Amino acid sequence: MEEIREKLKNARKEIWYNLIAAGHRQQLGQKAISRVRMRVGVAGIVLPESEEKVIAIRKGDAIALPFGVITWWYNKEYTDLVVLFLGDTSKGHKAGQFTDFFLTGTNAIFTGFTTEFVKRAWDVDDETVKALVGNQTGNGIVKLDATAKMPEPKPEHRLGMALNCEEAPLDTNIKDAGNVVVLNTRNLPLVGQVGLGADLVRLEGNAMCSPGFSCDSALQVTYIVKGSGRLQVVGLDGKRVLETIVKAGNLLIVPRFFVVSKIADPDGLSWFSIITTPNPVFTHLAGSIGAWKALSPEVLQASLNVNSETEKVFRSKRTNDAIFFPPPK
Repeated sequence: MEEIREKLKNARKEIWYNLIAAGHRQQLGQKAISRVRMRVGVAGIVLPESEEKVIAIRKGDAIALPFGVITWWYNKEYTDLVVLFLGDTSKGHKAGQFTDFFLTGTNAIFTGFTTEFVKRAWDVDDETVKALVGNQTGNGIVKLDATAKMPEPKPEHRLGMALNCEEAPLDTNIKDAGNVVVLNTRNLPLVGQVGLGADLVRLEGNAMCSPGFSCDSALQVTYIVKGSGRLQVVGLDGKRVLETIVKAGNLLIVPRFFVVSKIADPDGLSWFSIITTPNPVFTHLAGSIGAWKALSPEVLQASLNVNSETEKVFRSKRTNDAIFFPPPK
């Protein structure tokens, strides 16, 4: 990310031909969800056997990229354009890594095929082949001439392709505590093809997110977008496997069925997660909808080995707060 940001600095007109195949940088590859972190730009997306869609992208956008998608990314402003890609790399050329597969540039397909194959495949003459191969002097990110014109985005192309997490209706909103927007097949149908879901969570200053876990055996890959706070993760054997301070720019993975909880610092805490299922479901252990509340008093008494008075006190707390808890008064 720092390398990309450095390359984009002071750029006037640049285009990123990271043709991404669903997570692979293209293009033919992994599935992914991209999130625009800084400023505005333009993206071109070609789904298999369909026409190009040109969409305006801005801070907070989430875009689902299925397998086989070709993309290009264009920054027409004087400021940085930063796009975060999170995806499944298990089927990459090297498992665990995004695979760069460019259709244009010095390391693209035209440089690999012989002149004969290029001529036959695209029905062009020798002079055209030389131009196609010889004029591609850049690699990955290239700066365009000031007179170059790129396609203008079309508002109708955004439909079903992108969702702005900062403007979307909130799935949960707790006053003075926090809110969440969940990306699933209802508000971004393409995540069904990708096989990944996502959410954007924002905690108010000193608020807490209830301990919880993914109850559909999903992994969570979390990127800290803004702010800072404390995080604890408890594993399957009841032992705390991670206790740390997180801040903007940190990335972490929560394994299946591990329980995680966060407390924001005074400046708040926001994070964006992708989950390895298109319609994620979470079980929260504390709060008004916590799993403990569903159990009968007798079961709680027996399992916690406490008397009825202690059980009543335990059950009576957090009856009005769900998922996010405001700071203590």
